[in-house]
Amino acid sequence: MRAASGKNYFELFGLPVSFDVDADDLTLRYRELQRHVHPDKFANASDQERRLSLQMTALVNEAFQTLKDPVRRGRYLLDLRGIDMGEETDTAMDPAFLMEQMELRENLDEIRQADNPGKQLAELANQIDQRMLEKIVQLRGALNLDSSKETSRARNLVREMQFLQKMHHEIDNLEEELT
Repeated sequence: MRAASGKNYFELFGLPVSFDVDADDLTLRYRELQRHVHPDKFANASDQERRLSLQMTALVNEAFQTLKDPVRRGRYLLDLRGIDMGEETDTAMDPAFLMEQMELRENLDEIRQADNPGKQLAELANQIDQRMLEKIVQLRGALNLDSSKETSRARNLVREMQFLQKMHHEIDNLEEELT
């Protein structure tokens, strides 16, 4: 996941390596980088320069998508620290969090069966958004403390945020089905 010339995504955008990213500043930097590497600028260049432009454009896009999303940004920061998320082998999670997820899924299933699910879906989405904001605050704190205990906690928080994000996508999909 390293950027060009050995730079990480933060360095590519000229940002400090931190969970806190100003979204507006990130977008401005993204547009500026795209202005320099976009393939249209290299339409009359050599094949090698056009290919490099395509690669850089793809890299800038991937870096932007990673840094603007708190879950992907958290995963990336952990990756920079050499932390493997271990999703294929580590399936252990906090039992209380798993119970909460089961309850949220049951709520979503009940809403699917409801006659007028719009308001209930909005309430469930708001509930998940609130949980995500809480997790983001916790993740920010865990990443700012450089200890193995806090890094492990950050890893678990990112995994939990992935569950919440997936649940939110399912709500969005159900809303689209209903409209």
